[in-house]
Amino acid sequence: MVTFDITPYRELYPWQGQRLDVGNGVNLHYLDEGQGDPLVMLHGNPTWSFYWRNLVRGLSGTHRTIVPDHVGCGLSDKPGDDRYEYVLERRVKDLEALLDHLGLTKDLTLVLHDWGGMIGMAFATRHPERIKRLIILNTAGFGLPPGRKLPWQISVVRHLPFFALPVRGFNAFSRGANLTCSTKPGRMTQTVKQAYLAPYDSWENRIAVQRFVEDIPLKPGDRSWAMVKEVSDRLEQFAKVPLLICWGGKDFVFDDHFLAEWRRRLPNAEVHTFPDAGHYVLEDAHEEILPLVREFLGR
Repeated sequence: MVTFDITPYRELYPWQGQRLDVGNGVNLHYLDEGQGDPLVMLHGNPTWSFYWRNLVRGLSGTHRTIVPDHVGCGLSDKPGDDRYEYVLERRVKDLEALLDHLGLTKDLTLVLHDWGGMIGMAFATRHPERIKRLIILNTAGFGLPPGRKLPWQISVVRHLPFFALPVRGFNAFSRGANLTCSTKPGRMTQTVKQAYLAPYDSWENRIAVQRFVEDIPLKPGDRSWAMVKEVSDRLEQFAKVPLLICWGGKDFVFDDHFLAEWRRRLPNAEVHTFPDAGHYVLEDAHEEILPLVREFLGR
């Protein structure tokens, strides 16, 4: 059930959305706005579909924008571990269920950020025939690049058991993201910051924030390692798929190591960098990114 009041954010996020039971009575919330070629926008952690609001406004006049909230996030249900398995495999199955439910079996453009990148690329690896284009925003379709370690801000959550207390007790991960993931002063207004925090308003409702970090695969034997390795090993099959990369240069997580790996693996990509933008690149640079996306889609 949805427990937070979205009313204060309706001016920024006016859509009602729809819900789909993805099994065991767990409902996934999603936006389905506009007509035309489908754009499937997948958010990361600790955001929700609110992250894509400016692209939905700007593109739903010409495209069908499909924007789910992953289970445990945003306006989707936030079940306990007894009702839902918070791992990559299940996230991909949820996406398959949603797109099958909507009858979207071809000509998909995936628009991916943060964890949405691995979820989307795992889906694409399973269903390459459905993919028409890819749009990448500060994310990965592979494991940690050579020479890159997990940032300490995430490593402490990943490795130290007691960090469940600040993450789920005090919402430290989401609050920290609000402070560090947008690097242009004034871009994250108080209303925007509160909108990012609002879905995660209790220990129970912060379960996905914690589980996403715990599911980051770092070594063989980690639950999602095999799936990430499969995506990484097969990434080059998308070398001829039109790919747009819009990259925030001040991202402390998905930094230049990740961008270099995208360039190495998919050298035909069209790449635009925004040196002053952070991990929440759409918060910092959506006015510049939107026309680039429009142009890319129009070719």
